[in-house]
Amino acid sequence: MAIVVVIAGTYLGFQQFADSSCSGSVKLNVAAAPEIVPAVKAIADQWTKAGAAVNGTCVAVDVTDELPATIASAVSRDHSVALIGLPPAPESVQAPDVWVPDSSTWLLRLQTEAAGFLPQTITSVAQSPLVLAMPEPIAKQAFNWPKGKVGWANLLANFSTDEPMSVGIMDPTQDASGLTSLLALSQASTAASGTNPIEGLKAKSRALTALDTNKAVLREELLARFPKSETDLFGPNTVSAAPLSEEDVVAYNAERPAIPLSAIYLEPSPAPLDYPYTIMPQVVDAQKADAAEGLRLQLLAPAAKNALAAAGLRAPDGTYGANFPAPMGAPQSSPAVTPPAATKAPDGKAASAALTGGDLSAVVGGWIATTKPGQALTVFDTSGSMAEPVPTAGGKSRAQVTQQAASVGLSLFSNKWSVGVWRFSTNENGAKPWKQLVPITSLVKGREELQDSINDLDPKEGGGTGLYDTVLDAYLHAKKNYSPQKINSVILFTDGKNENADGITDDKLVAELKKAQDPKKPIRLVLIGIGDKVSVEELKMIRDALPGSNSGVFLAPDPTLITSIFAQAIGSRTGVI
Repeated sequence: MAIVVVIAGTYLGFQQFADSSCSGSVKLNVAAAPEIVPAVKAIADQWTKAGAAVNGTCVAVDVTDELPATIASAVSRDHSVALIGLPPAPESVQAPDVWVPDSSTWLLRLQTEAAGFLPQTITSVAQSPLVLAMPEPIAKQAFNWPKGKVGWANLLANFSTDEPMSVGIMDPTQDASGLTSLLALSQASTAASGTNPIEGLKAKSRALTALDTNKAVLREELLARFPKSETDLFGPNTVSAAPLSEEDVVAYNAERPAIPLSAIYLEPSPAPLDYPYTIMPQVVDAQKADAAEGLRLQLLAPAAKNALAAAGLRAPDGTYGANFPAPMGAPQSSPAVTPPAATKAPDGKAASAALTGGDLSAVVGGWIATTKPGQALTVFDTSGSMAEPVPTAGGKSRAQVTQQAASVGLSLFSNKWSVGVWRFSTNENGAKPWKQLVPITSLVKGREELQDSINDLDPKEGGGTGLYDTVLDAYLHAKKNYSPQKINSVILFTDGKNENADGITDDKLVAELKKAQDPKKPIRLVLIGIGDKVSVEELKMIRDALPGSNSGVFLAPDPTLITSIFAQAIGSRTGVI
């Protein structure tokens, strides 16, 4: 019988091959987010059975499910960069020919860090709106669901109540739904704060601190925390809500739980998960590129809509196919999505997009500052040029704008951080160009002193910029006070170039920084250039003296944007140039 089975199988395989008009084989490796894999496999199998071929060569499609975070980590590894919060990908995981993550945010984050990551083609092949998943009894009680309308402002306000409901979230550094949710919450806090950014940051900080207690890395972990019975509702070990995808709710309810989840479509609607079909940069073989394009067209064909519906997903135009198990209150269609071309076009120039990698880095930075323990020595330029007025700030000086940004930035950090403050110009402390205002101090006990020190950052009349000596001394100081349990950083703000004739040379600075670097004590040097007179070349030279340290250069040509640049610097490893 075994021999008969083998012979029959061989004959059928030969017969199928013989009936095809193609010959040979080009293999296409596709890695996709787990929830879309069944649809991609079904469409690819149907295409293959119909004689998938490119220029007479048969196409074989191998589809594997991989968490987007895993592939993103593998891609960043191949480009010798890293995304903050992502663990290293196993060496066995390699970048595929085609990648279908759940969101374009992965592409934006990668291109922010890896300038050489330039996918050939990016096309949305499905979508799933972001919703607030909530047990039906709680949704009816809290928000009069499905009749009531709920906005992100309502969710933000929940964290300021005396007895806030327990809200879970996917770790935003490792999950697109978590990151997109934080972006929406950040926008809601900005809108609610009006002209008082400090109050907005406090509201966001409360929300992020609460969310951190209920974050999950794997989707199954978070879904398992929803109540399983009426007696579990509002239980101490359960979550009462979590921003997730519509597909998550569909899949959860397909198991027919005792307490099904409602999908609350929050207003304003955030960007949905858009499943960008990404032909990766390493696909240079013409046949493989044609095969990847052929599969893309199959996924966009009208027949694909039903396969996506079976997987709980919508088509990229926001509509859904037959037998889609739409949650109660689900819109029949949602806005079509067009993935951004990413932060850089194939020619290496910046590409325009409504959402940028910098926006996402700022959100990640806010999360890191609020939830992760860290230690930062902040160093502020107080040279005479900092007294120059800023046209976009109503005549305030660069120093005043920087002080305001420093005050706001300090409020970003949770009590898990320790922070120190230096000022620098020339001859600030005898021959030294810098002066310590507050030593590195825990924010638990030193927040008020640190906040007060910002008032002592007025520019020194006639003072130059003692950049080189200050950078070296600050780095050595951070190394001496290194905390192995925390993220260690030096964050330096400057508006000019080195003007300390009595200080060290650039060659001496580079040599000493290279000598001081210790892989066992990683210190990240963040250089923020203020205004349009800063020497970008000097900042790049300093950064390049610390290879592998994830140090970065960030530019704020408009000083009024320092606060957002500051948050972006915390959430991005490699800088903007």
